[in-house]
Amino acid sequence: MWRKLLIAWACTAFAWSASARDTSPATAGVTLSFTAGKELHRDSNARQARGLALVIGNSSYAGAPLRNPANDAQAMAFALRRAGFEVMHYGNLDRAGMEDALESFQARLAGGGTGLFYFAGHGFRVGDKTVLAPLDIDLAAPATLLRRGIELDSVLERMSPARPGGHNIVLLDTCLNNPFGGASAPLPPQPSATTVLHATTPGGFAAENGSNGAFTSALLAALQAASGDPVQALLGAAPRSGTLQPPVLAAAGAGGSRAILPKDSAEQYEITFWESIKDSKDVGDYEAYLQAYPKGRFAALAKSRIERLRAAAKPEAPAEAAKPAPPPKVSAPEKPRAPKPAPEQARPAPKEKTEPPPPVARPEQPAPKVARGAEVKDCEACPVLVSVTPGAFTMGSNSGDPSEKPAHQVSIGTPFAIGKYEVTVEQWNACVEGGGCPRIASAGAPGTPIRDVSWDDAQQYVKWLSSTSGKPYRLPTEAEWEYAARGGTTSRFWWGEQMKPGHANCKDCGEPWSQDGPAKAGSFAANPYGLHDVNGSVWEWVADCWHNSYKGAPSDSRAWDAAGCRERVIRGGSWRDGSGYMPSSTRFKYGASVRHSQNGFRVARDLK
Repeated sequence: MWRKLLIAWACTAFAWSASARDTSPATAGVTLSFTAGKELHRDSNARQARGLALVIGNSSYAGAPLRNPANDAQAMAFALRRAGFEVMHYGNLDRAGMEDALESFQARLAGGGTGLFYFAGHGFRVGDKTVLAPLDIDLAAPATLLRRGIELDSVLERMSPARPGGHNIVLLDTCLNNPFGGASAPLPPQPSATTVLHATTPGGFAAENGSNGAFTSALLAALQAASGDPVQALLGAAPRSGTLQPPVLAAAGAGGSRAILPKDSAEQYEITFWESIKDSKDVGDYEAYLQAYPKGRFAALAKSRIERLRAAAKPEAPAEAAKPAPPPKVSAPEKPRAPKPAPEQARPAPKEKTEPPPPVARPEQPAPKVARGAEVKDCEACPVLVSVTPGAFTMGSNSGDPSEKPAHQVSIGTPFAIGKYEVTVEQWNACVEGGGCPRIASAGAPGTPIRDVSWDDAQQYVKWLSSTSGKPYRLPTEAEWEYAARGGTTSRFWWGEQMKPGHANCKDCGEPWSQDGPAKAGSFAANPYGLHDVNGSVWEWVADCWHNSYKGAPSDSRAWDAAGCRERVIRGGSWRDGSGYMPSSTRFKYGASVRHSQNGFRVARDLK
């Protein structure tokens, strides 16, 4: 049996000489069991080992399986046994399995000698943390990468207890990219009496190479060629920085990598992350999001959710503490006398009850027929509108995101007017002063677009604007928005097929740009219909309910609604997004009641 297994290993890992295979004292009397997730046990009659190695190879990830780690771990386990190590070898472990293996490893390390930890599988680096992925991560729920991942620091802590002659080696055949898109901090200094060797540098990807990872192949070659101390052979495979020498990296080959997600998916992955936790009642999910995206597009919302959930959990303790106290019972009858409800009821009253005076501005004359591009301003506080005449256009894109497909013909049958600019902070504040809108603490300078408003907030604004002006203001429908944003063009952007600096307010679209907030409304050129900032600046709410594609979409300018709709469409991208979000066909969704710092809107109304 032993010889058969040995031959199988030789085929999958590297060729060993026949004499070494038969006479190696470190492998005498070894019996193995190949059950996934179980230790491959070593018989107790083996010689005194020079150290203890824990070897884990995770391959069978749901949704992101890897070809090599199982082979890598098997080959490393054999090579380390041959080099005189006692080896604990595991395959395909979930988080609980990895924790159990590490506990057992820590307990057995007390015997002295070198402690060696080897892991092959998915890994990543978020900020200053290196995280190893157990088998039970869920790519559809990205929080599990952080909440269920095993941090390298916890591995090092388990290996750190002092022991006679105890040196530690950590070998990680994993990527060090950040799947969430942020920058990764440089690797820390090596811990005392510990050497950590990585397959790549922070932000990099571990390369696959035939039946083994490139990093593992280099380690196996170093062990095979060692004529003296195998520990020194391993340490010689890397400089003090803890990564492989450039010649070894150069030889790694380009046969794929161990990244959990492609490099260019970071922005979309943040949205996937948020979508997977947005209804969660677990504070840990929002903390995981903030760990991945400390300055992300949903960071403010995540913080407020954490505060709300913690606040909701607090009353239970005080309630019990209040029970035993008898004095409150005596003063209870007096409480009804205190007119506390009155101030609370007095607040809503001034809000909308003093609003009947709108009839004052009620110009009943029929609106004159306006030519395309003519400006319309219905009242002092009203945004400037631009008139848009009927027409037809192709909505969506067959070469873009699936939500933009299928491209389809839409007819705009009636004229309408739409905001020349997005609604500004100054215009929003007029609604606040008029009692129609909530105050937004995070609003920027008066001339910048209002942001951090929900779809529901936008509805309050158009209701107030309608009552103030006597005109039927509303959000544009999605079809109207894209028709006006394209400005009669059929290209990706209204100015052509390629991004040009100075045409859109986004992070790689040219000046003026600041990551802190959008530029003043109108800072960029208007499109052919006279609209500014339809690309970038802030995401703009439209009237429609979200649908995952345009299958079954109206062929006219109506809003595509649905009963009980909770998610509404946003269009146009924002100043925080890259140029990939700027095409006129770009669309996305957001919870109708949710505020976000990149979401704003522009208004529209019919022209009859």
